Amino acid sequence: MTVMTPAPIDQEQQQQEDEEMLVPNRVPAPTDLVENNNHQPMDVVTQPETANTVDSQPVEDPSPSRFTWRIDNFSRMNTKKLYSEVFVVGSYKWRVLIFPKGNNVDYLSMYLDVADSTSLPYGWSRYAQFSLAVVNQIHNKYSVRKDTQHQFNARESDWGFTSFMPLGELYDPSRGYLMNDTLIIEAEVLVRRIVDYWTYDSKKETGYVGLKNQGATCYMNSLLQTLYHIPYFRKAVYHMPTTENDIPSGSIPLALQSLFYKLQYSDTSVATKELTKSFGWDTYDSFLQHDVQELNRVLCEKLEDKMKETVVEGTIQKLFEGHHMNYIECINVDYKSTRKESFYDLQLDVKGCPDVYASFDKYVEVERLEGDNKYHAEQYGLQDAKKGVLFIDFPPVLQLQLKRFEYDFMRDTMVKINDRYEFPLQLDLDRYNGKYLSPDADRNVRNLYTLHSVLVHSGGVHGGHYYAFIRPTLSDQWYKFDDERVTKEDPKRALEEQYGGEEELPQTNPGFNNTPFKFTKYSNAYMLVYIRDTDKEKIICNVDEKDIAEHLRERLKKEQEEKEHKKKEKAEAHLYTIIKVARDEDLEEQIGKDIYFDLVDHDKVRSFRVQKQTPFNVFKEEVAKEFGVPVQFQRFWLWAKRQNHTYRPNRPLTQIEEAQSVGQLREISNKVHNAELKLFLEVERGPDIFPIAPPEKTKDDILLFFKLYDPEKEELRYVGRLFVSSTGKPSEIIARLNKMARYDPDEEIGLYEEIKFEPNVMCEPIDKKLTFRGSQLEDGDIICFQKAPAMDIEEHIRYPDVPSYLEYVHNRQVVHFRSLDKPKEDDFCLEMSRLFTYDDVVERVAQKLGLDDPSKIRLTPHNCYSQQPKPQPIKYRGLEHLSDMLVHYNQTSDILYYEVLDIPLPELQGLKTLKVAFHHATKDEVVIHTIRLPKQSTVGDVLDDLKTKVELSRPDAELRLLEVFYHKIYKVFPPNEKIENINDQYWTLRAEEIPEEEKNLGPHDRLIHVYHFTKDTTQNQMQIQNFGEPFFLVIHECECLDEIKVRIQKKLQVPDDEFPKWKFAFFSLGRPEYLEDSDIVSSRFQRREVYGAWEQYLGLEHTDNAPKRSYAANQNRHTFEKPVKIYN
Repeated sequence: MTVMTPAPIDQEQQQQEDEEMLVPNRVPAPTDLVENNNHQPMDVVTQPETANTVDSQPVEDPSPSRFTWRIDNFSRMNTKKLYSEVFVVGSYKWRVLIFPKGNNVDYLSMYLDVADSTSLPYGWSRYAQFSLAVVNQIHNKYSVRKDTQHQFNARESDWGFTSFMPLGELYDPSRGYLMNDTLIIEAEVLVRRIVDYWTYDSKKETGYVGLKNQGATCYMNSLLQTLYHIPYFRKAVYHMPTTENDIPSGSIPLALQSLFYKLQYSDTSVATKELTKSFGWDTYDSFLQHDVQELNRVLCEKLEDKMKETVVEGTIQKLFEGHHMNYIECINVDYKSTRKESFYDLQLDVKGCPDVYASFDKYVEVERLEGDNKYHAEQYGLQDAKKGVLFIDFPPVLQLQLKRFEYDFMRDTMVKINDRYEFPLQLDLDRYNGKYLSPDADRNVRNLYTLHSVLVHSGGVHGGHYYAFIRPTLSDQWYKFDDERVTKEDPKRALEEQYGGEEELPQTNPGFNNTPFKFTKYSNAYMLVYIRDTDKEKIICNVDEKDIAEHLRERLKKEQEEKEHKKKEKAEAHLYTIIKVARDEDLEEQIGKDIYFDLVDHDKVRSFRVQKQTPFNVFKEEVAKEFGVPVQFQRFWLWAKRQNHTYRPNRPLTQIEEAQSVGQLREISNKVHNAELKLFLEVERGPDIFPIAPPEKTKDDILLFFKLYDPEKEELRYVGRLFVSSTGKPSEIIARLNKMARYDPDEEIGLYEEIKFEPNVMCEPIDKKLTFRGSQLEDGDIICFQKAPAMDIEEHIRYPDVPSYLEYVHNRQVVHFRSLDKPKEDDFCLEMSRLFTYDDVVERVAQKLGLDDPSKIRLTPHNCYSQQPKPQPIKYRGLEHLSDMLVHYNQTSDILYYEVLDIPLPELQGLKTLKVAFHHATKDEVVIHTIRLPKQSTVGDVLDDLKTKVELSRPDAELRLLEVFYHKIYKVFPPNEKIENINDQYWTLRAEEIPEEEKNLGPHDRLIHVYHFTKDTTQNQMQIQNFGEPFFLVIHECECLDEIKVRIQKKLQVPDDEFPKWKFAFFSLGRPEYLEDSDIVSSRFQRREVYGAWEQYLGLEHTDNAPKRSYAANQNRHTFEKPVKIYN
């Protein structure tokens, strides 16, 4: 059954961006679409439109809708990706796409997909705001929900979250996302008309500009905007000493100065890449979302450090530092201990506190130390005492971090607190006669504060989106800074709507007695910044150009001028032609260094920007000035792209062509529509190296270019060009080539024609006896030559001839190898050929590591998008060449990860590796054993192998293997079952001794499942949560519960004072029936063979006091967020 509810689209969730690389699904279109027979139909309920859901949204926009998709037997699915059924919103067809085992990551991947994208007309586009959620079936407030918006088109027809939530958490039995192996996914979709979103001008509308999001840097953007709009802080940053020789990407002060300057004077949104580079972050760091509070502290610490011994030293402390006093005061004796501490921000409790004042009350709450918790006073011994905190002084700028995220010990996870929490526009910390202040506080300072900014987090514990509401001048006008977009907002949006809590939707049928629908608001305040009224004038000061160092102004003005110049050039591009002139000097400089194939890289030659109507002869005069070659000595050749994709000089310009304008000439030479004209300037030089007139070229003359190869030095260089007669032979020019190479006139040389290099190198020997025409040589062809290779090639010469050297150059690749244990650090680099076989690669790695057996090397490819190792390693000889190992979709990497195995990889691949948790029969211990056996082995073989590794209670003990999931026993493996298909990735395999009593079951005995459980009655409904280790128990006919309890207490070794608190219930299909001591338990378990035996069990209700096991089914999952680090 699919239960539907109206879909609220929270007003603050309208302009979301994903935190961990929000991307379209990169896997090719649904050629491998899997028919899903495991989910129930998706219902659609449309919610009547709510007012003001999006800035500038017209009233005719379609209404939002929510969709629920139930997927049964989820963990048993063996499919890469899965589509929901099609549903309609805003007259468009949609569907949800998921990757149950992750889209090349260890996360559930989930996207919204345009269902009919392949059949839509050319140029289609639609804009939608949407959220995707995995519902927590125990506590709805723990549901993982992520929001974003996207303009869908043919190129990006799906959009969403590659790293939606860690697979380890999804499959964790205690988390509540997968109940009875059913997953519930919700999608909320609002289709919008594409109106002004992309053309909106923040500067024009508000006077402020936004910051560009690098991937997941919205948390940083909201903080930077808040700090920037504290003018005293901005002024201090401007006054940090920097020099004109500093580089922004290598200097945090200069990068921050540059960013603030652009925010102040730019007309468009500002990039933050220079700043994050100055932090020492790479692209991968920019796609990791971190905590605003943590970044704030780390950044301020860095700035405080870099301000030392400068004119702005101490600014951070002056603005943000306050002090409080921790005290312990004895009640019965005259003794008091105090300790003064400083703070830059205050962490305030949200849970259990309705507002900021309640949080401050809690902060200074007095704790009594008495009974077992007495205080040890120095000369008085143990004493009853009071313990607390009072404030000595508050800072001019008060930063309040609201504790929206807390650790839930019952559920062993972080949760977000979305409770309603109010904060005032004016905050009086002197209230109640200064109850928050210590006796040492200066009572002459008035601690009345005005709210300056509200940083908002929208989403859940796994991530979301950050933005800020700020009053830059503390006027009544609020502004919302949401990455690139800045909008004017009313006070209600900035204040009341960020309190959090629940919101009630208006009833759709007021005449009926239907319960109003409430939904949790996932957007709420996360950090507050207050400015003390008495310091307002100093803090909200004027910051103008005189506060900015002249070298910084000059640098940024130059950047702006270059930007304007490029913009102007782009606008006027249609009036100009770019002429790129290559000369012999360019060929000499580039060949053998920057390039090896063809003749020149045209992007590195002198280019001229010439108006199209300029006569070519006038352009030649400019060339004469530039290169010092008189006009009459210039001859220009047109380049041509050949069918084999090489690019060569083709023919000289004719006199008629040279009489034309530059624009006309470009059209003649260039069939492809672009603004460039590429030319080769032929300059002949006399004995005194001064230019002379070029020789007359006849039809028989061929212009050839020559490269010289030295096998000893492995060096290729350009040595010149010659005109030859088409009827002549190569043997006739040997002496001239030797002179060019500075060889003896009679040196024997070998000639090769460089024909092409893509996709493969073609370089063939030239027969010196054939004519040039007979060898099919023509203008622009390249001849490579070398000393004739000796018959007995010396060992140290790797590439004895031109073809082998060019082959090497074409395929060489420097590979960065990283240990799989340290995936962020290069371990070593090796130069290899992309044509290296699998064996070649592992041999070179083994050689580098000093390993005798290369087959013990296992390689793993690199994921270019996540900048991490791919989940699956390369199988032994699973990829033919190095080039195959480095490719990732349409990108090529230069990184491989390696690990050294304890046995050869072919042997390991022939084995099935299982992690088995062995539970000792008499000791309370669990040991994980890794079992490796041939894939055709049976469960019996696993148990035999395990017997050699474990301590048994007796020599003849028999073992069994169980499949445990959700703290329930799902399967007892038959000894003859093959192990090849056993999955230990998400299911725990448990081995244990078979108790003697189970071997001798009587005809009326029952073997039942016994599970531990707790009850949770939050949200007005009872939820059953299993925990601990499940087990089997033999019960006898007519045996009462009190008899069974004795055996259970003995088996589990429960203390006598604890066991009476335990309750016992018979469970059938998840429903408990509590038992009395006199109840006959076997009467409840009527059927001996029940499908899904785990659904009938004896439940033991008690609190879960056991320490968390150090092992888990998923030991390779990394679910914790990495700390923020600024490296420089």
